Amino acid sequence: MLPFLLATLTLAGPAPAAAQGSRAQQEARAAGAAAAGAIVVTEEQARAVERGLAWLADHQAEDGSWVALIGYKQYNDFKFTAEGRGHLGVTALAGMAFMAGGHVPGRGRYGRQVEQALDFVLSCVQDDGYITRSGTRMYDHAFATLFLAEICGMTPRADVRAALQKSIDFIVQSQNEEGGWRYEPYSPESDMSVVVCQVLALRAARNIGIRVPKATVDRAARYVVESAVTQDFGYGGDHDGLGTFRYQRDGGSRSSFALTAAGVTALNGLGVYSDELIKKGLDYLARQLAGFNRDHAARGHYFFWYGHYYGVQAMYTAGSPYWEPYFETLRATLLANQLPDGSWPNDVGPGLAYGTASAVLILEIPYRFLPIFQR
Repeated sequence: MLPFLLATLTLAGPAPAAAQGSRAQQEARAAGAAAAGAIVVTEEQARAVERGLAWLADHQAEDGSWVALIGYKQYNDFKFTAEGRGHLGVTALAGMAFMAGGHVPGRGRYGRQVEQALDFVLSCVQDDGYITRSGTRMYDHAFATLFLAEICGMTPRADVRAALQKSIDFIVQSQNEEGGWRYEPYSPESDMSVVVCQVLALRAARNIGIRVPKATVDRAARYVVESAVTQDFGYGGDHDGLGTFRYQRDGGSRSSFALTAAGVTALNGLGVYSDELIKKGLDYLARQLAGFNRDHAARGHYFFWYGHYYGVQAMYTAGSPYWEPYFETLRATLLANQLPDGSWPNDVGPGLAYGTASAVLILEIPYRFLPIFQR
């Protein structure tokens, strides 16, 4: 069992100065990363990012949002409840994709797009702090909160900080007795896919001085630890699921690559970086990477995008020997699957804007512009 005294949110490092995101700046940052033994940003990778950002810029709606199917995952499918409307969570991810390339409100080639996305997100903040639009749920609240925290970390604004504190207070207040969260606010049940995004929002906010009670962190850490598969049932190999994390902490709940990536990243977000659970989780992800990509990459299933959104953060935080082979394999897969117009597929999920924002964010991690991507 993890020592819960370690379960305190920690700083991921100082927020970088606001950046213009020029190619020269990206190349300078990549050179610095290479000198430190990190991944080198290739020309093909940089071009793919630029094409993805250009596609996102071309498809932003007049109100600053990105239109996508609004809904939720249902088993292996995606059930949408609204269409033709701005999607809060996708808009937050797209805004962060621009920021991860060095563009901030009012500055950088895509500064206007970020500012418009910010205006849309702020317009979705309710009086009680819940961030929602057109029926979006706690997933989207967390991504919107993370976006606001990253805005504050790069370009402080009093109105954004006030909205961020309200949204964080809402996460704290809606945590259930299990220590987690689920699709709807104040649900008595929890699941790992929702818990991890709340945890990252809490961490990003704490990093810039927003109030987050330690009790909230401790309860979330306990939930994540209790969701780990620690018992070998004797089947052998990966069939046991040893080293994985479950969808829910109930012993009969399923585990998977994406949930394991979420579990490891959640522990990192809660301030735990070295533990047997993390090592086993990382080893499992490394073993299963090729098969996971083979099963989900071509269609851009939402499993693929949220699995790698968290997986790449887990591996980046772990560093060598996990990070380099994971990212190089994933980068090759993403470059191969980019569509001719610069977007990435998401056949099962909110749609192209979600796939594109996720792919760009993953490819931009070595740029190290976004505070949440700092080691």
